[in-house]
Amino acid sequence: MNIEYFHASRFGNGAKVAEEFRRQAALLGATVNVHHIRDADPKKLDSADLYVFSSPGQWGKPIKRVRRFLSELDLPVGTSCAVLTTELAPRPDKTTGTLPTEEEQAKWQRVRPIINELLENVGLTRVAEDRILVTEIKGPLEDGWEAKVQSFAEQVVTAMAGTPGQ
Repeated sequence: MNIEYFHASRFGNGAKVAEEFRRQAALLGATVNVHHIRDADPKKLDSADLYVFSSPGQWGKPIKRVRRFLSELDLPVGTSCAVLTTELAPRPDKTTGTLPTEEEQAKWQRVRPIINELLENVGLTRVAEDRILVTEIKGPLEDGWEAKVQSFAEQVVTAMAGTPGQ
């Protein structure tokens, strides 16, 4: 299985996640080529069995460069893709100390929904999605992030194993 992984890492967190995904997928028999989106042309991507797209969150959205890249993708309709983002970990309320609920987070953290919408608009089929939390703006990544990436790699490879031609 051949996977092309495209990320936009501002502070190195996305690059770490991409490299860990490459390592974990290789253990499962997949070949992963990692690219920063600034070095890729969305209209001339190498052929692959699956494309993984990743973006850091900025003000609750994927960064502009990623949004533009995804909206310009030129891949066949139905192409398989996956989404793995790096997003800022939720903060406790300053007065109550409680963390926001999933519903409250969804109001201000829209990185994956926006990416998914852009991918649907160009006709791609998502097989998996997840996020890795970043504890501060520049990092570090959350504790146990490597295990989350391993689980995501297993989910992606398993989903693609049943696809014809794999």
